[in-house]
Amino acid sequence: MPQINPQLPSIPTKRYFTISEASDLCEVEAHVLRYWEQEFSQLKPLKRRGNRRYYQRHDVILIRQIKDLLYNNGYTIKGAKQKLSDDENHEESQSSTLDAIRSEVENLIDILD
Repeated sequence: MPQINPQLPSIPTKRYFTISEASDLCEVEAHVLRYWEQEFSQLKPLKRRGNRRYYQRHDVILIRQIKDLLYNNGYTIKGAKQKLSDDENHEESQSSTLDAIRSEVENLIDILD
């Protein structure tokens, strides 16, 4: 789980956030969020009537993570993309390793039964 800046407001328990709400929650301008959507493939808010954007909780968390990488850790856009991609691949790798371990344990239980 990414380190969340304690200075940022807590994320309310809502299903969807408008771009202005997401902007306020992450303390970045709306135009920055629209730009980041173009740059970061992971950031995909729902778009409804008139291309209105609706961000979900995971989007807000991702925006905060991107902001932290760019503003606090000194990453470039390219570097932040790579970091997020590496983190995503690492999580997938861990998940497949856990699946393999789970399968092996189930096989052992079958053998012991």
